[in-house]
Amino acid sequence: MPVSLPPALESFLDLLRCPTCGDCLHPGGGALRCPASHTFDISRHGYVSLLTGARATSGDDAAMAQARDRFLATGRYGPIRRIVAHLAAGAVPGQSTVVDVGCGTGYYLAGVLEQLPSARGLGLDTSVRALRATARSHERAAAAAWDVFRPLPLADGMADVVLDVFAPRNPSEFHRVLRPGGRLVVVRPTGRHLLELRSQVPGMVAIDPAKERRLHKVLTPFFEAADTKLVEYVTPLTRPEALDLVGMTPSARHLNGSDLGDCGFVPEQVTVSVLATAYRPR
Repeated sequence: MPVSLPPALESFLDLLRCPTCGDCLHPGGGALRCPASHTFDISRHGYVSLLTGARATSGDDAAMAQARDRFLATGRYGPIRRIVAHLAAGAVPGQSTVVDVGCGTGYYLAGVLEQLPSARGLGLDTSVRALRATARSHERAAAAAWDVFRPLPLADGMADVVLDVFAPRNPSEFHRVLRPGGRLVVVRPTGRHLLELRSQVPGMVAIDPAKERRLHKVLTPFFEAADTKLVEYVTPLTRPEALDLVGMTPSARHLNGSDLGDCGFVPEQVTVSVLATAYRPR
């Protein structure tokens, strides 16, 4: 029996484009199709697989997605979520379109949609495990499998906000899909982020001290900063939360279960330190 088209995904048919030929997509038989008959299956979990038949970069596996879901449910990253929603809501009309690139489980996208009652949201990610969570994160959140390093399967100038939270970036494509008055919201860690945990867990990925300089270099041709907020605080951390926090980050790809489970000392609190910037298109 064909899978029905989720209402949130249906609301994005004007924005989605066939990644093969660039034409519009239409629903039919449990899939989205373009006039040239390129076909992309709709999962029973509510997302569309635009990467069908293509090779993507690796996203979160099942264990990473589950760790992310558990940790974010604790609310430890709630202040980050609130500042993302604040930056997004401050620059868009009520009826807006929000695209979260590298959306993970949809935690930040859902936070923005809660702040914008008339907005629609689309999450893009390579991890089908994470997209399952995104598709159920909010009634107005649609989800699609896609690779940020490729041209986005979206129409020109139709997004009011593009979110990029702890995710890879494709500045030229972000600029193309944003309307002239839109905003790109980028969240990235400072050198103090999770410092206590990184000092205790050998093998955790280090934060590049040149990260801000590189970010400025790649974004400046397309965007200028409109507003930057430092979000920094100390939060309690239980051992299970610490394991989930490490397990949901890129560090999990370099550590196995025994590395995490055998970690002796786990700090009882950890510093969260990120920069969140709203950029306007040039």
